[in-house]
Amino acid sequence: MVIAAIVIGAVIVLLFAGWLGWRLLNGRWSVPCPASLAGVLQNPFTARYHRAVLARLELVPGLRVLDAGCGPGLLSTAIAAAVAPDGRVLSVDIQPSMIAKTRARAEKAGITNIDYLVAPLGAGQLPVSVFDRALLVTVLGEIPNKVAALNEVRSALKPGGFLSITEVLLDPDYQSFGKVLRLADRAGLRFRNKTGSFFVFTVNLERPFGA
Repeated sequence: MVIAAIVIGAVIVLLFAGWLGWRLLNGRWSVPCPASLAGVLQNPFTARYHRAVLARLELVPGLRVLDAGCGPGLLSTAIAAAVAPDGRVLSVDIQPSMIAKTRARAEKAGITNIDYLVAPLGAGQLPVSVFDRALLVTVLGEIPNKVAALNEVRSALKPGGFLSITEVLLDPDYQSFGKVLRLADRAGLRFRNKTGSFFVFTVNLERPFGA
C-alpha cells in the first residue's frame, strides 16, 4: 500500500511538472501539441467537453465548417457527420502528421465530406467568406500571432457566421476569457455568447455584416 501510494504520488508530481514546464515554455514560445501526444487527447474528460462544443456550434445539414487546428480530427469527423450530406468541413493543421491522423480517422468512419489543408493560421491560405462556422478548441494559445490568425478566420467566415473558441484550464496553453475577448476585438469579431465556467468555457464570436 505504501509503495503504491509513493508511485501514484510520483506520477502526479511528474505530470504536474510536465504541465508546468509546458506552460512556462509556451509563455516564451507558442508551439502546437506534438502529434506523438495525440493519443492523450482521447479520454473521457475530452470527450465530455467535446460533446458540449458540438452542441454550441448549432450544427445542421448543409453548413460549411472550418476546424482550425483540427489535431487528430476528433471533432472534424463528428462535425462532418452532423452537416452531411451537403455540408463540408475543412480540417486545418500546421502539422502534416495531424492531418494524416484526421484523414485516417475519416476514412475509417466512411466519412467523405472533409477537405484537408496543412497550413499555419494567419498565413492567408484560407478561402474568404466561405464558412458558416469555425472552431478553435484549445488551439488559440498555440498560435504565435493570434490576432493575425483570428483576422484570417474572420475573413474566412461568411458575414453572420461565427467562430467558437473553447478553452480548458488544464490545457498548458489556456487563454482566459478576458484575453480571448481582447484578441477578438482587435480582429474585428463581435461577442455573440458564452457558456461554461472559468475551468472550461466556450465563447462564440460573430463576423459582423459589413466587416
